[in-house]
Amino acid sequence: MAIVIPVVLQGISIANRAGVGAERKEIAVQLAANMLNQLSVSNFWQTAQTSGTFEQDHPGYAWSMQQQAWPDGAMQQLTLEVTYPLQGRIFAVELSTLVDDSVQ
Repeated sequence: MAIVIPVVLQGISIANRAGVGAERKEIAVQLAANMLNQLSVSNFWQTAQTSGTFEQDHPGYAWSMQQQAWPDGAMQQLTLEVTYPLQGRIFAVELSTLVDDSVQ
């Protein structure tokens, strides 16, 4: 019985860490989608800063945006990366979309 308890506790710990990781990744994806939509729909991507944090509502979460010309036509590819801490490491998610470069 003494051998079983540490193994069970380790299993619970691993399951808990996986759950926390999935929850934080889900938050990061939602934050990235919201910020990318806000920047692209309002055309703020042309004038907005290219990085920031979500410290007020989500401490530890930060974002950065990169843009590059799309090969076909007057389009730009916006890529928004959200980073978040988990167990002493930094993880990231990236979402991208195309925006019309000719719209002002």
